[in-house]
Amino acid sequence: MIIDTNLLIFALIAIVAILTILIIRLEFRIKKLVAGKSGKSLEGVIHDINNGIARLDSLHDEIRKQVENVDRRVKRGVKRAETIRFNPFKGTSGGNQSFATALLDEEGGGVVISSLYSRDRVSVFAKPINNYSSEYELSQEEKRAIKKVREI
Repeated sequence: MIIDTNLLIFALIAIVAILTILIIRLEFRIKKLVAGKSGKSLEGVIHDINNGIARLDSLHDEIRKQVENVDRRVKRGVKRAETIRFNPFKGTSGGNQSFATALLDEEGGGVVISSLYSRDRVSVFAKPINNYSSEYELSQEEKRAIKKVREI
């Protein structure tokens, strides 16, 4: 029994020694992790990362607002244009000097500009367009120009 007790005590001392070495090694690794290579603590690094994320979130919101503003402005800009040339006075010479030009945005708003050319004078007309139609009567050429713009 004495041998068994001595053997047991020796085994326990060996286990305690091994555990002590492992604990010391673990503490060293934890200190190294917390201190970091540049001497900063892990807590400081995490704080810096959180600040960086907050700045990125703020920048993301600002960029999103700017993109929405640009998108609104682009939608209101002229996106499509089509010109129809024609001769309003059939049977006369002079060719297709008259025209109807539709300048519209993505939502079908804009203007149709028409010009009627004759030897004596040139008349220019502008008609507002909303949702691909106008409150003013449109000529066939103006309607064709709007239709061609809509098909683009």
